[in-house]
Amino acid sequence: MKNLVAYITTGYPSLDFTKDMALSLKDAGVDTLELGIPFSDPVADGPIIEKANLKALESGFKLQNLFDISKDIAPHIDTLWMGYFNPFYHKGVDRFIAEAKRAGVNGFIIPDLPFEEAKPYKPIIENAGLSLIDFIAPTDSKERIKQIVSSSQKFIYLVAYAGITGSGKSEDLDSIVSNIKEFTKTPVYVGFGVNEKTAKEKAKGVDGVIVGSAFIKVLLDNSLTNIQKISKVSTIAKEIKNKINE
Repeated sequence: MKNLVAYITTGYPSLDFTKDMALSLKDAGVDTLELGIPFSDPVADGPIIEKANLKALESGFKLQNLFDISKDIAPHIDTLWMGYFNPFYHKGVDRFIAEAKRAGVNGFIIPDLPFEEAKPYKPIIENAGLSLIDFIAPTDSKERIKQIVSSSQKFIYLVAYAGITGSGKSEDLDSIVSNIKEFTKTPVYVGFGVNEKTAKEKAKGVDGVIVGSAFIKVLLDNSLTNIQKISKVSTIAKEIKNKINE
């Protein structure tokens, strides 16, 4: 069974919505939830997720909101915090670890923390029983892949192309997946540009997919009520989960 990871922006359109959306995604078959930490300059994300980030911040999102709401979500679904390194640096990685442990969150995804710069933090995170997810890009050499995956945990985030989330650009990933699997048994999940139309193709040869922009696009649709947004996103999640396992 291939896994589905879903990203949602914490606090958008509201904290109560985030909790309801998270629990509905669990019921829809989502295996792991990425709770996005709103940030003013989400460099790896496209305009859809960036817009949701800014709207959450404009609504008054604070880091404490993330810590508090995670206590209501993490006991029900495998949860990771996805955020840029700036908040981790300024608030302290140790604090994030402590808050994650308190809430039952299982690790972090930090897309702007390269492998080399993560080295001082990864052992601290892993010694606390949490995971720091490793990224592999199509441009990584075989030698670099070997280095990165040597200590990978939980899953490897394979960026489907060199670019930002949501753009849908395609890459031939067969060779890079083969290289990854030569050096590790850690599951490989494909992210970036995955939606209900592309999921089946993207899932070939890997162990799961990561979906963000396709869900956030629905949340940004002001023609829908919050109940309709939750229903539509959950329906899309079910469709993707079915397609990647056909």
